[in-house]
Amino acid sequence: MTGPMTATTKRRRRRFAAFARDDRGATAVEFALVAAPFLGLVIALIQTFLVFFAQQMLESVVRQSARLVMTGQVQSANMTQSVFKQKVCDQIVILFNCSGLMVDLQVATSWTAANTAMPTLTFDASGNVTNTWQYNPGDAGDIVVLRVMYVWPVVLGPLGFNLSNLGNGNRLVMSSAAFQNEPGAS
Repeated sequence: MTGPMTATTKRRRRRFAAFARDDRGATAVEFALVAAPFLGLVIALIQTFLVFFAQQMLESVVRQSARLVMTGQVQSANMTQSVFKQKVCDQIVILFNCSGLMVDLQVATSWTAANTAMPTLTFDASGNVTNTWQYNPGDAGDIVVLRVMYVWPVVLGPLGFNLSNLGNGNRLVMSSAAFQNEPGAS
């Protein structure tokens, strides 16, 4: 009885040794092991790039819009809040939807009272922002604060990567500028 058992055991050992030496599927297995973390990293990099690119674009838009107020162009044209918001939107070429842009323009009593902080947003049941934004371009010599904000949709990445800073899972992208209107800015 030891004869057939030994032959079966030897055959199994040979099959296992042949299987262990066979490397035809090794590339597919290695790719399967590396693909998920690699794709997660690529998604995280793309999302990070888009958020920082959007932030930089918003910085540029705020700088140009603040110049309109600081030099008195907004005041001399008697721009309304909606017209000024449209001027801000006109500077945006890609990435933002103008309907989601929030513009807050207010006069500060002093440099220490200038509020450039990120506001706390309130949302309705549909997820729309319900905050009321101020619009006061000020007069010559006034200290003015311009804040432009946008709720950026965040796609949750794999491996727990998350760029959101709002309770609803999105990110508030904001840029602000505090400046003093020029003497002839009324």
